[in-house]
Amino acid sequence: MLSYQKGQITLQQYKVLLCSLYEIYKALEEELDRNSSHPAVAPIYFPHELARLESLENDLEYFFGQDWEKRVIVPAATQRYKQRLRKVGETKPELLVAHAYTRYLGDLSGGQVLGKITQKSLGLSSKEGLSFFSFPGVSSPNRFKQLYRSRMNSVELTEEEKAAVLEEAVEAFELNIQVREQDSGSEAGDRPVRVIHPQFLKTTQNKNYLHKQTEQSRGSST
Repeated sequence: MLSYQKGQITLQQYKVLLCSLYEIYKALEEELDRNSSHPAVAPIYFPHELARLESLENDLEYFFGQDWEKRVIVPAATQRYKQRLRKVGETKPELLVAHAYTRYLGDLSGGQVLGKITQKSLGLSSKEGLSFFSFPGVSSPNRFKQLYRSRMNSVELTEEEKAAVLEEAVEAFELNIQVREQDSGSEAGDRPVRVIHPQFLKTTQNKNYLHKQTEQSRGSST
């Protein structure tokens, strides 16, 4: 991820990353759609504003051609992430909150910056192939993130479910790191330290548990 932010991503790395993101978001968004009426999912279900699948399909067609579906690469770490999302959606839909928060708000926060870095790094003359980084349904990212966190705070969970969501957030973080390392070829020592937003803490109301899990995650990242 550090080499990406320094503008050192190659076209091949970006193409593999797009394939991974497609598989991840296909699983996440299909499970969110299927569980959209679940009491934990409904408040944070924003398909119009956040859905990434169509934009990823456009980007994949740009780089791979019309037969892109036959050429999608699914590396091992991506497959593990995809399987986890499917399992969560089928057995414990409330845990989708952790994955949606980690993916959507992370991509919304860094989309503009990473889009510009990618365009410059790959020498693209236009924004074709960069649809993933654009959120046309969100006029103000900061206001939308406030709305999203407010909705997340409204989700009613038992103490056991709160602890499970916190643990799943750490798992989502780890899965994302594994995908980034796999797609960029970076070493474990290059891992960023992800700080989960205080509003996520407020939602789960279990700060000590998250601190413990985050410290464990940091320890395994160095």
